[in-house]
Amino acid sequence: MAAERLAELLSELKRRSGRTYEALGRRTGMSRSTVHRYCRGEIVPDSYGPLERIARACGASKAELDELYRLWAQANTALPSAESLPEAEAGPGEEAVTVASPVDAGRGALTSVEIGPGRGAAQDGGPRWRGRATVRQGAGLVGTALVIVCLVVLSSSGPSRTPSEARSTGPARPVQWITGPAWSRPEAPVPSTLFGVTVNSATGTMPGFRVGAVRLWDSETRWAQVQPQRGEYDWSVLDRLVGGATGAGLPVLYVLGGTPSWASQEGPAAPYPDGSRSSPPDDLRDWDAFVRAVVQRYRGRIEAYELWVLANDHRFYTGSVEKLVEMTRRASRIIRSADPKATVVCPGMGQLWTPEGKRVLRRFAELGGYGHCDVASIKLYQRSASDPPETMLELATAVDRTMHEAGVQPRLWNTGTTYSIPLETPLDETRARDYAVRFYLAGLYARDVNLERMYFYNWGGTKIPIVLQADGGAPTRAALAVEQLERWLAHAAGRSCGRGLAISLPENVWQCEFVVTESGRRHTTRIRWTISGTAETTAGPRARAVHRLDGGSTPVRPGDPITVTEEPIMIEDDT
Repeated sequence: MAAERLAELLSELKRRSGRTYEALGRRTGMSRSTVHRYCRGEIVPDSYGPLERIARACGASKAELDELYRLWAQANTALPSAESLPEAEAGPGEEAVTVASPVDAGRGALTSVEIGPGRGAAQDGGPRWRGRATVRQGAGLVGTALVIVCLVVLSSSGPSRTPSEARSTGPARPVQWITGPAWSRPEAPVPSTLFGVTVNSATGTMPGFRVGAVRLWDSETRWAQVQPQRGEYDWSVLDRLVGGATGAGLPVLYVLGGTPSWASQEGPAAPYPDGSRSSPPDDLRDWDAFVRAVVQRYRGRIEAYELWVLANDHRFYTGSVEKLVEMTRRASRIIRSADPKATVVCPGMGQLWTPEGKRVLRRFAELGGYGHCDVASIKLYQRSASDPPETMLELATAVDRTMHEAGVQPRLWNTGTTYSIPLETPLDETRARDYAVRFYLAGLYARDVNLERMYFYNWGGTKIPIVLQADGGAPTRAALAVEQLERWLAHAAGRSCGRGLAISLPENVWQCEFVVTESGRRHTTRIRWTISGTAETTAGPRARAVHRLDGGSTPVRPGDPITVTEEPIMIEDDT
């Protein structure tokens, strides 16, 4: 039968690859037991995708993939429909549920299970059913077993489902398997401004390695520090920082936040020693005056204004969302009037791993807050600094969904991280280097959700898990690796990013592809890395060299093996 031949082919591919069920599970995103059951022929999946992923992980040829698909289609066609299965009879007060084993049914042996519930209750208050299961094969009784069946119970406010409705829902089906990159678009230059850093220094010194943009926060430039009294301004630090950035040719993003105590005398204190408040000012005319004074002084020298630092974190903002939208509207009007070329960046939204953080983001969008800005500021970061940078993409996807639900699709800048990051454990030198580079690669990967910039937190400070450079010190290996990535992409245009088996690479491998035009030469490059561990890949048909973050390179020929690790590499093609 087709199901048996299907299992035989999968088992042969698995044997030939030398990989264990556990290793195949890691590479295909499935459990060890699921891979084992597919290879043993115990089950046939509803879609071909899981089998294709296993086969590709085993190194199957195109002919073998074609044969695998043919056998799967035959085996899947042979499965009986739910309507063709006989329904077991229930005893008095019992509910009968019939289940079919797809592979056995495909072999012509129908198996049904009759479940009769008894009494009992789960500890959480929902019903737990204990009863007997009578297993039938064809017309013959095979055996009886004691089973536990857990039913999902709807809340009392929702409608209950009848037994027939419960049966009609059926088992959850696997997500549709789609091959190809996560995104593929017309070539677009990689902007230097992607490579931003938040400056945590008041000296006016700029990074000693290549970056593309700077953001000012924790740099003694909070509202309370610039305007210590109503009508009095101290521009010394901000002048120094803006002057340093202008001299280095770096666009400045100035962050507003930290209400002076004179403007909100009863407001809660922000987490700073300058007496600044987390509340909005009592009189929004004070806010207007400050915004106007800053923009008029730095017209043409400050490129963009972020209208609050962490607006959905109560440590930094304790006002209502409605007040935040009004402050955004007023500031936007003032900025656009005084400096039409400036970019208005909506208040920063962090805490996005938490329900409350997401709620405020959604509410701000629903109230039309993003209609007053050019860019949305979001704080993408891992749950823990030791997690791979790619995990922050979950937040990018969630933000994109929230924006879509609100009917807006603003440009996105990643402007920071969590307040607790100084409390996290420092990374070792190798991992710090890899994660710093992949922080920006994750930003490139998120191009399909309108993400344009990544501001690394931070430059100048040392009490963080990854240090790029202390103010007054030399760039670290992590900083120099980021600079090397920038060199690779200086003349590059991105055209796609993807990962794993969907783009014919091992499951833990990520890749972004670019076209580089330099000195009259146009060629393709690919940056590859793993999210964890190592993987064996092969050079493409036009590959000529592999470049490393330390500046070294190795010649390769088409078809040569290339080992990929957590340290990104660049594979360069011939013209």
